[in-house]
Amino acid sequence: MAPQTDTQTRPLLEETRLSPDRLETLSRRIEGDSTATITVRAPATDTAIGSIPTCTDADVERAVSHARDAQLSWAETPVEERSDVLERFGDLVLEHRGELLDLLQLETGKSRQDAVEEVLDIPLTCSYYANTGPSVLAAERRRGALAPATTARVTREPVGVVGVISPWNYPLTLSLTDAVPALIAGNTVVLKPDEKTPFTALALAELLERAGLPEGVFEIVTGQGPVVGPALIDRVDYVAFTGSTETGRAVAEQAGRNLIDCSLELGGKNPLVVLDDADVEQAARGAVQACFTNAGQLCLAAERLYVDESVYDAFLDAFVGETRRLTLGTGFDFDADVGSLIGGDQLERVEAHVDDALESGASVLTGGRRRPDVGPFCYEPTILTDVDPDAAVACEETFGPVVSVEPVSDTEAAIAAANDSDYGLNASVWTGDRDRGVAVARRIDCGTVCVNDGYISGWAAVDAPMGGIGDSGLGRRHGRAGIERYLEAKTIATSRIGPLDAPPGVPASWYARGMVGLTRLQRRLPSVSSLVGRLR
Repeated sequence: MAPQTDTQTRPLLEETRLSPDRLETLSRRIEGDSTATITVRAPATDTAIGSIPTCTDADVERAVSHARDAQLSWAETPVEERSDVLERFGDLVLEHRGELLDLLQLETGKSRQDAVEEVLDIPLTCSYYANTGPSVLAAERRRGALAPATTARVTREPVGVVGVISPWNYPLTLSLTDAVPALIAGNTVVLKPDEKTPFTALALAELLERAGLPEGVFEIVTGQGPVVGPALIDRVDYVAFTGSTETGRAVAEQAGRNLIDCSLELGGKNPLVVLDDADVEQAARGAVQACFTNAGQLCLAAERLYVDESVYDAFLDAFVGETRRLTLGTGFDFDADVGSLIGGDQLERVEAHVDDALESGASVLTGGRRRPDVGPFCYEPTILTDVDPDAAVACEETFGPVVSVEPVSDTEAAIAAANDSDYGLNASVWTGDRDRGVAVARRIDCGTVCVNDGYISGWAAVDAPMGGIGDSGLGRRHGRAGIERYLEAKTIATSRIGPLDAPPGVPASWYARGMVGLTRLQRRLPSVSSLVGRLR
């Protein structure tokens, strides 16, 4: 299949370590019967860089079948060996970071610094699960029904084949942060990357293969989400989905019909709260990072800022100043702070939200314009004030470099405003008193709340679970919860005395009285886990 390119593609690729032949090699990793293809375009120039197969239902069936055939052997591989493979993969990601950075920028249009943040997340995730996986998978002794005559042990078995459906905004991190723990747990994975960003996923599959991952353990299917997604969900044993709330509802409904479990990280309308004792200069710098990383195309990004009225003017001056110092660009270097939006649809959404806010009486303090002189989908980091509470930008996820700032009378008002949303993914609290910040954080209805940081301290705490509540999703990634979701608990109970029933010749009434006495005794015995805890 020849790559579909145009005359501007080669100059763009010449800025990278990539070539049309390299992208074509990656595309050939997909097995597909259909001759139909999807053209992949670079947001920086809106030019075609290559094409990928449009997988059919039969292609999905084949990929899942390969994964299912490989799953038993992979599960029987000692967890230490599985961990070694993922550790080697993490090393390879670091070794090949230059090409991965170029691919990320080419497919998403994000800045180089934002791409670095994404690449570095993978080796850390690999090491965490390589170290944690064996303890999570270890069998546990539990109290039996009639100690010491019976015993009980709990083992954790892989669910089977895991389907991962990942989005375009962080195609490397959000593919592998769900796939790595599934693989450590002994599952095989079929990944469906977004059709806008398939080459990053294909490059990762190549590196996994080089790290020693057996054939069939990690499969990729490409194509249109409404076709490939449902076909995948109908065939796998678990679904990990990251994307919009609307699509997440459809994923959960289909998974429910199939009686399989799922985890969903969905949208967010994330609040950032500045308390009256905050260092406003520090809070302003943090807000810039929280709001405008990846041009605001981040599920954890802050879009609603609530500032105590006593520091509102000082914070706003600092925040506007920091925002105006940001640079826009699409180069494959570190010159630009903010890159491009992913495409025309996203640009239209951002413009519509800003226009609607302005028509409702909002003011633009900085930004508010598209920048075709920088790139076809570039938009200036934008700060709005006096936003109508019913405006789209106040209620709906913009997913772009646009934020609203509002003064609040006190801490109680800030908490109430932060919680006035159907979403609950991430929040940020800024204060000079960390204990106070933690107390406020506990009252904000979000799955993750960062104090004196926008989102990185929460996301990068890979030992702690992360996920949303309300319309922001179900389940948790990261931490032990991130691997436990891919496991089925199995209880293995044994009896040293045969059936737990009345012995031959013993009257039923005697047996009943004896069981009552044993029940009373059992209630006073500590569980194995609590006894072990006491001995420690």
